[in-house]
Amino acid sequence: MISMFDRKLLRAVVVTGFLTSISGCYYMQAASGQFEVMHKRVPITEIVKASDTPTELAARLRLVDSARQFAIDELGLPDNDSYRSYADIERDYVVWNVFAAAEFSLTPKRWCCPIAGCVSYRGYFSEDAARKKAARLQGKGYDVAVGGVVAYSTLGRFSDPVLNTMMRWQDSDLIAVMFHELAHQVLYVKDDSEFNESFATAVEEFAIERWLKSRDQVNELVAYRENRDFRQRLMLYVESARADLQAIYSSAIDVRQMRLQKQQRLSRLSDELNTEINLSGRESPPWLDENLNNARLASMNLYHGRLAEFRGLMVDCNNDIRCFYAAAKDLAESSLQRDSRD
Repeated sequence: MISMFDRKLLRAVVVTGFLTSISGCYYMQAASGQFEVMHKRVPITEIVKASDTPTELAARLRLVDSARQFAIDELGLPDNDSYRSYADIERDYVVWNVFAAAEFSLTPKRWCCPIAGCVSYRGYFSEDAARKKAARLQGKGYDVAVGGVVAYSTLGRFSDPVLNTMMRWQDSDLIAVMFHELAHQVLYVKDDSEFNESFATAVEEFAIERWLKSRDQVNELVAYRENRDFRQRLMLYVESARADLQAIYSSAIDVRQMRLQKQQRLSRLSDELNTEINLSGRESPPWLDENLNNARLASMNLYHGRLAEFRGLMVDCNNDIRCFYAAAKDLAESSLQRDSRD
């Protein structure tokens, strides 16, 4: 099973493929990939009833169906056809995301389109195409990171299915990501991936706790909280490294010295993360197998950059989820007004 921390980095940021670009060859691969996913959808009710459906798959899809109704009744999440179907795309990842950042910057490169606005990644339905794009960006001097994605959202523009790629997760993680992706349908701010992902992560945290409590799954709730706390400990190291790197990049030292200090700080971060992981007795996440760089740190920050702010909104609302949605929408509106003045 994939841990909760790993799945944070194995998801599309918000919208990949079809919604990311509307021009040229990129559009063709994106449209083709999106069509494949939609074409392979089968209603969950049909799969569960079929006599040849594996018992474990049927049981997990029943769980998804139950959680989907819970999302509507208890969480105020959209009542539509998203996650009412299942698609087996016969591969481990549905999309491969490419992140990029300049050699001395932690600000991710963004790609823009009329529908989704600007997002901090580029998504491909082919790993080979993603690797080629990453190589081109690297040739231009960018730090790059490529990661396989097991789930993504089209913001309700299509009826997103549950994918076979998601079935590697534990039950609580499987349900949590559905809550997360549905949250994007409640609120999505163009051109602000950090806002969107932090908001959806806050909804996910609240929702999965309420879901597990409703089912009296005490052990699962304890495990979820331990995973969340572990993830937060790792992010403290990342945030410290980001602060140090920002100071290095804004300094007046020469390029050679800046490059050396950058690599030393990233190497130290890798050691810190591995030490924390070893002490916890957990397996090292796949993203640590590759060299850490600006692009990898930028991708990690998207889910946590404003999470504390949204957690505070939830507290201010006394854990009333509809109050939280309203407060988050007000925050988005005030941010947009401030940006327009600037």
